[in-house]
Amino acid sequence: MHEDQLLPAEPGVRAIARELYRHAKDLPLISPHGHVDPAILADDRPFPDPARLIVVPDHYVTRMLASQGIPQTALGVPTVDGSPTETDGRAIWRLLASNWHLFRGTPSRLWTERVLHEVFGVPTALRKETADEVYDAIAARLADPGFRPRALFERFNLEVLATTESPLDDLAAHAKLAADGWGGPGGRVVTTFRPDDVVDLDWPGWAGRVERLGAETFAGFLDRLRERRAAFIAAGATSSDHGHPTAATLALPPDEAAALFDRARRGRAEPGDAERFRAHMLVEFARMSVDDGLVMQLHPGAVRNHDTALHARHGRDVGGDIPAPTEYVRALKPLLDAFGTDPRFRIVLYTLDETVFTRELAPLAGGYPAVFLGAPWWFLDSPEGLRRYREAVTETAGFYNTAGFVDDTRAFCSIPVRHDVARRVDAGFLARLVAEHRLPLDEAAETIADLAYHLPKRVYQRTGANS
Repeated sequence: MHEDQLLPAEPGVRAIARELYRHAKDLPLISPHGHVDPAILADDRPFPDPARLIVVPDHYVTRMLASQGIPQTALGVPTVDGSPTETDGRAIWRLLASNWHLFRGTPSRLWTERVLHEVFGVPTALRKETADEVYDAIAARLADPGFRPRALFERFNLEVLATTESPLDDLAAHAKLAADGWGGPGGRVVTTFRPDDVVDLDWPGWAGRVERLGAETFAGFLDRLRERRAAFIAAGATSSDHGHPTAATLALPPDEAAALFDRARRGRAEPGDAERFRAHMLVEFARMSVDDGLVMQLHPGAVRNHDTALHARHGRDVGGDIPAPTEYVRALKPLLDAFGTDPRFRIVLYTLDETVFTRELAPLAGGYPAVFLGAPWWFLDSPEGLRRYREAVTETAGFYNTAGFVDDTRAFCSIPVRHDVARRVDAGFLARLVAEHRLPLDEAAETIADLAYHLPKRVYQRTGANS
């Protein structure tokens, strides 16, 4: 990879960006939101073959190939009913290499090439003719103990990695990590409380999951959730995460919330009940955050399982989701009326709708002390998306009402390259401010270190406000 990759093309600005990047590139990585399976690190077993590490679990990759008519079964993606899917890792890898041209200009290509070069030390360009050569080189690395998960964690300079679990998870992997000195409060691998599967009435099987939680009444439901939050905090959690279809919040009267819950448990939910319940529960969770200190994250705006055929074959989280327009100003008002200025409360807002950065999210973060802006997420976490984000929000929210970078990935080996991409983009943005005499170089250097390292630690309460 070129040493100036992603830095500005204009020579004078590029020179400043190089200097700023130098202040951030070697800082430890803080990964406060992601979806890496904690068992990978708890068990510390060798990774599987290159295809099952890099292709099969990455829905960015499988989605692009599927858009050109290549079925997920040919890419080894497991099926819901257990019907056959490709098991030959080399065949999957060859399919990726034969279609590598589809990824030109995409962040998936950028991340994957940098993983190949920087994590695995493979200099050969991926293409159809080199598929086996690249595959064999990665496979050889994976057989080396230095490429086991914990060894890579150390090499990646990861200071902390947050995973994401349901309240129904027994947190066994995190218990093993804690026993090994890797987890627990202040640990290197921590959990995040993600209650969507017991809050979303539209998610098939909701009543059964509530029964597993041990809740028969709405009051009991809230008690069980508080108990699980306490267990998550004991396992190191500093935040909760909520992936709702919209940002709607609603403070229902207690009797109305209880009646809605009872209807849903009996299978008699009425139209609109699911949205009202999700909205009300966001306010309840904010109240819990005031009590227990978990930072609240809200990730709205995805129409989940839009591709119903894909969902039927392969289940959730395999690339069938689509962003939708999302409104925040009115949607969040009930929650912010209650907690937006409470010093005990903190919420980090994300979006898949770029149109709201300037109009809604930056003004909200610039007005409410409890509100911080999350980094570009999912469909927006590209170099272009990261640049547009800084351009859209800085004039109103500044830098210090943002929460730093989050990688939001299941692809463990891509974590360092994703963080490096963000640091390079921020170096370019700040270099332009310096070149235009809008910010002194020393302040820009301090800012890029804050964006890369200090801000996520402070916002996610890993350390004090002055860290």
